[in-house]
Amino acid sequence: MTAEIDGIAVSYASWGEKKDSGIVMLHGWGANKELFAQSASLCAEKYYVVAPDMPGFGCTPEPPAPWCVDDYTDFVIKFISHLGLKRVILLGHSFGGRVIIKAASSRALPFDIERIILVDSAGIRPEKTDSQKKKESIVKFGKKLVSGSPKLLNKLQSMAGSADYRAASPLMRQVLVNVVNEDLTDLLPKIKQETLLIWGTLDTATPISDAEKMEKLIPDAGLARIEGAGHFSFLENAPLYNAILSSYLKL
Repeated sequence: MTAEIDGIAVSYASWGEKKDSGIVMLHGWGANKELFAQSASLCAEKYYVVAPDMPGFGCTPEPPAPWCVDDYTDFVIKFISHLGLKRVILLGHSFGGRVIIKAASSRALPFDIERIILVDSAGIRPEKTDSQKKKESIVKFGKKLVSGSPKLLNKLQSMAGSADYRAASPLMRQVLVNVVNEDLTDLLPKIKQETLLIWGTLDTATPISDAEKMEKLIPDAGLARIEGAGHFSFLENAPLYNAILSSYLKL
């Protein structure tokens, strides 16, 4: 299915009977709506479930410019309004969680957020490691040497960047830089909704320490740990993840 939001043909999937309330699932960076199929089918026994491919991912075209978190938040708000949803439970993995934090904490919305589920969520900017600092120094020095050659400069930045950065298109690389450089820690205390945090204890992208910090800063939050799982805990231990969802949502 597709929905046109500000001229962008947004690909999305839905499960369950259409209602004016439901669960909206937002994927992480480099992922897509398909990763939610199993858990969405489970939730559809009770809820209407929707999952979009956000602009630049899956089957949805890239945004028209290098978006930041606010742009993606505006997009999600418009998408939910377009579907006519009045009450939603927001579930986000990684980058999707970052968008939810922004939406829930910083603006008036045309719908009610009943509850929030953050799965290995991004949003807390990590301290840079010595290795990262060294790479940044090399890139800064290299920029001076190859400033006259955009091709060489792009190659240098790609070599120093993360796997996500190397896999992205030129425009989405700019988006990634915009996104990861924004720290949402100060917004966490502003989240008023009951929030469930589900986290893999071996997550290296958004470590369990981020989850523990979110649990302390979000006024009404609880943390469910998935032992031995990494950043994609909802796929790596799907039975336990689905059991946690089933219990929390009373499926």
